[in-house]
Formats: sequence, C-alpha cells, structure tokens
Amino acid sequence: MGIVGDGLNRAVQQAFTRPIPKSPGAQMRYLVKQLKGTRAVAQQLGISQRTVERYVKDQIRRPRADLAQRLADAVRERWQPRVRAQARKQAATSTGVVIDVRARFGFTAAPGTTDDARLRHITLALPPSHAARLFDAQDAGASEQQLRDLAGQALGEVYFQDGGRRAQGLDVEFTDIEQMEFDL
Repeated sequence: MGIVGDGLNRAVQQAFTRPIPKSPGAQMRYLVKQLKGTRAVAQQLGISQRTVERYVKDQIRRPRADLAQRLADAVRERWQPRVRAQARKQAATSTGVVIDVRARFGFTAAPGTTDDARLRHITLALPPSHAARLFDAQDAGASEQQLRDLAGQALGEVYFQDGGRRAQGLDVEFTDIEQMEFDL
C-alpha cells in the first residue's frame, strides 16, 4: 500500500488477541485453510503447489527471506478478521485514532499571510468521524494519495483550525511525510 495504508493496518493489528503462527509450516497450513486449497495459496505467494504441500507437511522448514515476508504478510492480512473489524468499528464510532506524524505543513490562507511550509512533528488524537473517513476510504480502495489527503484534511481541521473555532478558510498543504504512525 503506502505509508498511510500500512500505518492504518499496523494500528488495527495491535488489537489482535493472539499472535500469528510462528513457523512457516503453521503459517502455510493456516493459509491453506483460509484459501481452501494449496493451489490458491501457491498462486497468491507466487510459488508452486508442490512447494506449498511440502511446507504443509513440514518437509521444508526455512523459506527464502522474500517468501518468508510474503507468507507472514499474507497470514497477517487474514488473521482474526472479527477482531480487526471490531477494532475498526470501535475507532470509527467511539475512540478515534491517534496519529503521530512528522511532515512538512504549508498553508494557503487569506492574502497577506506568509506561512511558508515547514517541518512539524505532531501527535494528535483524531475524533471518530475522521477515523471513519480514513477506514471507509481504505475499504473503498482509495489510493495512497487520497489517504494522505484525508489525513492532511483531518490534521488541518483538528490541529490548525481547532474544529472550526479558528483559522477559517485555511487550506493545509500536507507534503514530504518523513514518518507517520497510527494507534487505536
């Protein structure tokens, strides 16, 4: 995905109640059960069906580094879907998300202002409405740029405009993201 999409996924994964399977064989068996067959797992991971069968039988125990990463990512993507859905729902309806970002913020405001873009480090709790917008956009398949724009709008409304109490008409430009993390 990208920095925003991956950050949202990592935040939701913190809600997992059990760790993902550790061994490659256990991970492969989980994927075979979820995808209902070795052929589908082989296609997803880009390996042969026979290789998947060998992992399931623990005949192969150490995957290549790139395959190990793809395998762990595929398991993590499907792990505890109800817990994941519940965490997203709770963030979108009652708790919101905490965003920690280091990026360049600039402004477009009324004539006569001289707010040049500068690097800021902001840690801020976003209300549930903004969390819902981010999660809905991610579910709808929004691009990374669209997710960045939504995050920038949320930061602009909550941090710079203080929920509409100040800086009316301020347009926040959110660029050059160095680091971004989300927490539920």
